[in-house]
Amino acid sequence: MERVLITGAAGFLGSHLCDRFIKEGFEVVGMDNLITGDLKNIEHLFPNEHFTFYNQDVSHFIHVPGKLDYIVHFASPASPIDYLKIPIQTLKVGSLGTHNCLGLAKEKKARIIVASTSEVYGDPLVHPQKESYWGHVNPVGPRGVYDEAKRFQEAITMAYHTYHGLETRIVRIFNTYGPRMRLNDGRVLPAFIGQAIRGEDLTVFGDGSQTRSFCYVDDLVEGIYRLLLSDYAQPVNVGNPDEITILDFAKEIIQLTGTDQKIIFKELPTDDPKQRQPDITLAREILKWEPQVHRSEGLRITYDYFKSLTQDELNKVEHKNFDKYAKH
Repeated sequence: MERVLITGAAGFLGSHLCDRFIKEGFEVVGMDNLITGDLKNIEHLFPNEHFTFYNQDVSHFIHVPGKLDYIVHFASPASPIDYLKIPIQTLKVGSLGTHNCLGLAKEKKARIIVASTSEVYGDPLVHPQKESYWGHVNPVGPRGVYDEAKRFQEAITMAYHTYHGLETRIVRIFNTYGPRMRLNDGRVLPAFIGQAIRGEDLTVFGDGSQTRSFCYVDDLVEGIYRLLLSDYAQPVNVGNPDEITILDFAKEIIQLTGTDQKIIFKELPTDDPKQRQPDITLAREILKWEPQVHRSEGLRITYDYFKSLTQDELNKVEHKNFDKYAKH
């Protein structure tokens, strides 16, 4: 049985990856410090004899006894509300955490895939974004802690690949959604659905003309899995190229939820990308992958998930572990 370490295992994407690798017959070792992750996302796996969990911060020294065939490094805050509140921790997990995971992969002779992001393109001057585009990033802006952490992550990963001959893969993830997203994580989809469920007006920043491209989580996991098992070491975009303006997306959510809330407009945050659409030519050619779940279907499943949450979860504003790390 092949064995995989998944960091960020209790997070939105990490938990779905744990499910996928268990389904594929792997022994899964999950690791998470639970700053933004939640054990509820993986508690269904605890009775499984092929699943083990470590409550550990990858920014510190990590060691996993026994063999490892693969490492899937997904530990990181992943939304503005997180990395604006814990900026130094965000930088640490992208730099020190990635260094630790790469070192462990070298020790274990394991193949590693790291979770990069469309944010490496910043507020792009090229549209749609190809992997060959180097980006337009403000390193000292409020989003810079996340963008530059991920750019460094890519650089050190490629250094380990070229200098040590380590088998590495880099996935650049575009906007993803689905069950287990945190309703209060600050991203537009859970924000809109949360507002609709609570009977609040939907908040659109700027004039709503900025665009995003939303990929359902099952599609994303499939792309990640194929990239890990491929022979391609350069970065690959994985996302859904079906682009939509934020204003039109707000209207879709109102139609989906059957509510009659108004749309209100607020000032656009600093360095908020105006356009976001992946060019997935590489993924189509190399991985034979493209999204299968239409946004209308994925949104319905996600909305049903959020409706199933308790009232306490819907009203929850602050994550329980933020204050512990806020000054680090």
